[in-house]
Amino acid sequence: MLFREHSRAVYNHCFRLTGDWSGAEDCTSLVFLEAWRLREKAEPHGGSLLPWLLGIATFVVHRRRRVTRRHQALMERMPAPGLLADFADEVVGRLEDQERIAAVRQVLERLPRADREVLALCVWAGLDYAAAAQALAVPVGTIRSRLSRARHRLDKLAQKNLGEKMEPTAAGWQLTGDRNEAVRSSERKP
Repeated sequence: MLFREHSRAVYNHCFRLTGDWSGAEDCTSLVFLEAWRLREKAEPHGGSLLPWLLGIATFVVHRRRRVTRRHQALMERMPAPGLLADFADEVVGRLEDQERIAAVRQVLERLPRADREVLALCVWAGLDYAAAAQALAVPVGTIRSRLSRARHRLDKLAQKNLGEKMEPTAAGWQLTGDRNEAVRSSERKP
């Protein structure tokens, strides 16, 4: 009921103080929210709450100006945005890496589970033979023989399927060789 009676007068007051239609609408909304929050303190002077609402409106507009000034000052202190780096090369590189990883995983899936486990522990996780033996609860000699056998099988499978050679690196296994030749040779097969 209070909104219906006084919203037009509050809006006009806010518009006169801001000179902005949408700003006046925002301030009017805030005035009635603030009035609801402070409803216990409302004392009608002469039977009308309009003076109280216009006092709140003046305060709301003042606070809005202060916030706007602070925001503007902050934005002026911010450094100008720089140019974004071109990430197209990175995306291409990631797609190529994803393709190569898929090829390596295809080859790895053909190895027996025990060989894959030893490769994962010794090559990718970086465990020594003793730690890998402890993790799998097998003798150290078994780890050595499985790793040797896995490397040999992995190299054969990679050469057969991809036309590339698998070489161990610090980060894992890396395919080497002519990728285009592997594609061309795979295209010749039925």
